[in-house]
Amino acid sequence: MSLNTSAAPQRAHLKKSLTLIPVVMMGLAYMQPMTLFDTFGIVSGLTDGHVATAYAFALIAILFTAVSYGKLVRRFPSAGSAYTYAQKAISPHVGFMVGWSSLLDYLFMPMINILLAKSYFETLVPGIPSWIFVVLLVAFMTISNLRGIKTVANFNSVIVVLQVVVMVVITGMVIYGVAHGVGAGTLTSSKPFWSENAHVVPMITGATILCFSFLGFDGISSLSEETKDAERTIPRAIFLTALIGGVIFIGVSYFLQLYFPDISRFTNPDSSQPEIMLFVAGKALQIGILIFSVVTVLASGMAAHAGVSRLMYVMGRDGVFPQRFFGFIHPTYRTPSLNVLLVGGVALLAINFDLVTATALINFGALVAFTFVNLSVIAQFWIREKRNKTLKDHLNYLVLPVMGALTVGALWINLEETSMVLGLVWAAIGIIYLAFVTRTFRNPVPQFSEEV
Repeated sequence: MSLNTSAAPQRAHLKKSLTLIPVVMMGLAYMQPMTLFDTFGIVSGLTDGHVATAYAFALIAILFTAVSYGKLVRRFPSAGSAYTYAQKAISPHVGFMVGWSSLLDYLFMPMINILLAKSYFETLVPGIPSWIFVVLLVAFMTISNLRGIKTVANFNSVIVVLQVVVMVVITGMVIYGVAHGVGAGTLTSSKPFWSENAHVVPMITGATILCFSFLGFDGISSLSEETKDAERTIPRAIFLTALIGGVIFIGVSYFLQLYFPDISRFTNPDSSQPEIMLFVAGKALQIGILIFSVVTVLASGMAAHAGVSRLMYVMGRDGVFPQRFFGFIHPTYRTPSLNVLLVGGVALLAINFDLVTATALINFGALVAFTFVNLSVIAQFWIREKRNKTLKDHLNYLVLPVMGALTVGALWINLEETSMVLGLVWAAIGIIYLAFVTRTFRNPVPQFSEEV
C-alpha cells in the first residue's frame, strides 16, 4: 500500500522575504546606534575619557566573531543561530546550554529597550503614569511582529536612516562646539584614544559594557530561514552590520569625547543622553531628539523581539521546549506567533523592572554565544571536516576563531560580578531543566529532523 503524501497536512514554515539591505537594517536597528549617547557617561567615567578606544577593543572582538558566524551560517542556515551551531558542531548538550544562556540575553532585550523608552518618557512628561506608555509600546511591538518579519524590517529601515541623519546633525553640532573652544578646543587630538591617564584594563572593562551595543550583529543570524539566498546574504549582513556599527560608534564617540573630556559636566553619568542633548542641542531640540529616541529603542526592541521568538521556535521545533507551543507557526502570518506573544508578555515587566539589573542579565548570554560560535568553527571545520591540511585551512578554521575566542575571553575576565552571578544561576537552572528533558541524561537531547 502506497502512502499518499499529497494528502498529508503541510507544516507551516517561516516565509523567505528578506534580502541583504533589509537584513543589515534589522541588525543596525537592533544595535540602535544612538545607544552610544546612553552609555557614553558610564564608559567615559570608567575609562577616564577613552570611550573611542573601548569601542575599538569591542569592535575587534566582534569582527573576529562575526567572521565565525559567517562560516557557520553557510554550513547551518538555520534560525537557531549560536544554539544550532554549537548543537551540530560540538554536541546537542552543549548546544542546548548555549541556546539556554542566549535566551537570557535575547529574552530581556525587548524589555530593556522598553525600559529605555520609559526613561525618556518620564523625562518628557513626568506627570503621566509611565505604565500606560509601556503597555502601548509593547502592544505596537508585538502586533508588528505578529504581522510578519517584512513589516518589522520596513519599519526598522526607515528608523535606521533617520537615526543616522540625527547622529550626523548632533555630531555636526559637537564639531562646531569643539571648533569654537568647547571641551578640548581642538578637533585633532589623540586623547580620546590614548593619554597619560589611559589604562588598558578599564578600557577592556568598558568594552564589555559596549559589547551590549553590538548585539544586533549576531541577532540577524536568527533570520536565516526568512532570508533569500541565506548562505550568502546572512554572512555578508553580519559582517557589514558589525563593521558599519563599529565605525559609527568610534567616529561619533571620538568627537563626543573632545566635547566632554571628562564626566564633570554630567549630573547623572549613568543616563547621559538627555544631558548630552541639552548641552549640545539646547532644550527645544533635546525634546525632539528624546521623542525620536523613543522610536529608535522601539525599533531595536522590535528587532530583538523577532530574533528571540525565532530562537525559541527552533528550540521548540527541536523538542527541547514544548513543541506545540514554541514550535508553532501561524498559518496565515507565517510567524512564531505564540512566542511573539510570550516575549511581549516578558517586555511588560518593564513597568516595574530595574534597568541596571536587566542590563546585567544580558551580557552573560551574549558572551556565551560569542565564545561557542568561535569554538564551533574549530569543532566543525578543523576537527570534524578535517579542513586542517593547508596554511589557509589553519588560518580560517583555527587561527581566526582562536583569536575570536581569546578576544571574547578578555571580555569574560572583565565581566561585571552581577552579570556573572545571574548568568551562572540561569545556567544552573538550564542544567536542571535539561536533566528533566533527558531523564537525567539517559536519553539524547531532542533534535529536529527535516525528514519528519
